[in-house]
Amino acid sequence: MNQPPLAGRTFFALLSTLFCLNTAAQAAEVNVYSARKEALIKPLLDQFSEETGITVNLVTGSGDALLTRLQSEGRNSPADLLLTTDAGRLYRAQEAGVLQAVASETLNTAVPAHLRSEDGFWYGLSVRARVIVYAPDRVQPEQLSTYETLAEPQWKGRVCIRSSGNIYNQSLVASMLAADGEAATSEWMKGLVANFARPPQGGDRDQIKAVAAGQCDVAVVNSYYLGGMITGGDTAEQAAAAKVALFWPNQSGRGAHVNVSGAGVTKAAKNHDQAVALIEFLARDASQQWYAQTNNEFPIRPDIPVSPTLASWGAFKGDALNVTELGSRNAEAVKAMDRAGWK
Repeated sequence: MNQPPLAGRTFFALLSTLFCLNTAAQAAEVNVYSARKEALIKPLLDQFSEETGITVNLVTGSGDALLTRLQSEGRNSPADLLLTTDAGRLYRAQEAGVLQAVASETLNTAVPAHLRSEDGFWYGLSVRARVIVYAPDRVQPEQLSTYETLAEPQWKGRVCIRSSGNIYNQSLVASMLAADGEAATSEWMKGLVANFARPPQGGDRDQIKAVAAGQCDVAVVNSYYLGGMITGGDTAEQAAAAKVALFWPNQSGRGAHVNVSGAGVTKAAKNHDQAVALIEFLARDASQQWYAQTNNEFPIRPDIPVSPTLASWGAFKGDALNVTELGSRNAEAVKAMDRAGWK
């Protein structure tokens, strides 16, 4: 068979190389479904793109809506990565079959074992604590100790908390089922419901505002909401936050309930390696420090510096329960909350 001259072969080889490089450049992207608000994640995604050359295409929505979308899209989903809040939602995504396990020594080293799926389906990327906020003009900190004591008679008509339909409360109850058992947790919830100052309503910021306004004396909230009110630009929220204080519960026992926001590679991922690279980027020290400084969340490792606001609350002991249990016990928690009359 006749071959083209050397110069021709060189030209075609160069053309082939350029075509491959162009194809690789076009493939250098990752598609992200994120339950995190754009402002709370996009700066990091932009930095990832700047450092790696990988384009990040971002779609935001509620955690439940994105999971439904992934299930509906199936193998045709364009999503490579799911970013969502609460281990309960990450567990649901795994159980729904929309995530795939990944093997990454980088992630297994960076993310503590109790903050990730043991089989690599998802990894925690930031930590949030569920705490008690109180009105210091009506409550002394020595009156507080544990979540469990909020069911005692002295708190009758003094407790605010959001509804049982909220995943954060469901995960709190799941952690208590793991720690205290079904009977004790059910009794606790009956006492807690009896102590509600008002029917559950609104989000965590609304519970903080209710304490500040005197509608209740204590509330159970995620700590980063208080941090956001303190550091945000809303003067009304800043004024409300100034009227409350934070208490770390269960410090003599298992520690304060903690949860995660995290990520998993989708089962339908077409850009698998880029998706894993993005999770590894989000778990690195610099990204973790950004989380702490900007989002008022805690890093996944205690050696990462936190913001002055978080530092002002003091060190605390967090529950070392594997957060996978928050998902595996979710159905049990929801049923128990319903039986207790927690609306």
